[in-house]
Amino acid sequence: MEKMMTRIAMVVSLTLYSFISNAANFKPAVAYDLADIFDKSFNQAVYEDGAMQFSKESNIKVRNFRPTSKINHEQGLERLAERGYSPIIAVGFMYTNTLEKTAKKYPQTQFVIIDSVVDLPNVKSLIFKEQEGSFLAGALAAMKSKNKIIGFVGGMDIPLIHKFACGYEQGAKYINKKTQVLQDMTGWTTAAWSNPVRGSELAQSQFAKGADVIFAAAGSTGLGVYQAAEDAGKYAIGVDSNQNYLHPGVMLTSMVKLVGVATYEAFKSAEAGTFTAGIDLRGLKENGVDWALDEYNRALITPKMEAKMNNIKAKIIAGKITIHDYTTNNQCDY
Repeated sequence: MEKMMTRIAMVVSLTLYSFISNAANFKPAVAYDLADIFDKSFNQAVYEDGAMQFSKESNIKVRNFRPTSKINHEQGLERLAERGYSPIIAVGFMYTNTLEKTAKKYPQTQFVIIDSVVDLPNVKSLIFKEQEGSFLAGALAAMKSKNKIIGFVGGMDIPLIHKFACGYEQGAKYINKKTQVLQDMTGWTTAAWSNPVRGSELAQSQFAKGADVIFAAAGSTGLGVYQAAEDAGKYAIGVDSNQNYLHPGVMLTSMVKLVGVATYEAFKSAEAGTFTAGIDLRGLKENGVDWALDEYNRALITPKMEAKMNNIKAKIIAGKITIHDYTTNNQCDY
């Protein structure tokens, strides 16, 4: 009996030590992408639904680092690790190379990278099935379009954004194979994410060609697309965050990418001592992407359209609809 009590005491002591050790090392931080934190899109979702929500619930301060240049972008991650922050969440694929170097240098630090894969034992890679959410956006656009011509405006011309475009086109043609999908990318540098004027110009060009719904996956560049849609009396589709509120009656929906939820859950797991490295792939089934229906776009969506969307979503989750991922071969095959 005495030996048993001693063993129980040892287990309790080790558990308590582990808990105290985790608590002592837990200093959460987020390194944001180069865009403004309040971009009404990607960064803001991580900040509000992830970092701030966790901080509010736990009363633990999250260190928020916003880079001002590419050099600062690289140095910032190193400094966070050097100062003992862990876990550190890096927002966006632009951190890939520098995070790999930093994670190797600080093997005891826990890192999370969004939209990229870094194969190291102390790194969680959060990847999303953007093609699934974009498929829903394309299907809805095709249902709403009177001209059977819809548009897509992407930000930086990279495979990730083509992944959105490819899913969108597949969704549209699932509804009507004759639907025409116009596509434009904003540019080839990081400036492509923050150029609303160019976004507006591209949208105006697509509207002039007959498009009556445009999906923007372009960061704050998309704000120009949405404004152009309102000016032209057409429709737009938001991305990442639920942007329906920006132009009620104009925003047909938003393809939400729940990066904030993923950020929050990463902090919670690290706090609890259950952090795991490796790839965390999130689609419709895993609550990683979705389409937004709320009071701001409710009047635009008929019961028939909503039922069709729910049916398509259920089929994707069940594996009855196969959606090609552009990044598997850098081609839009379907």
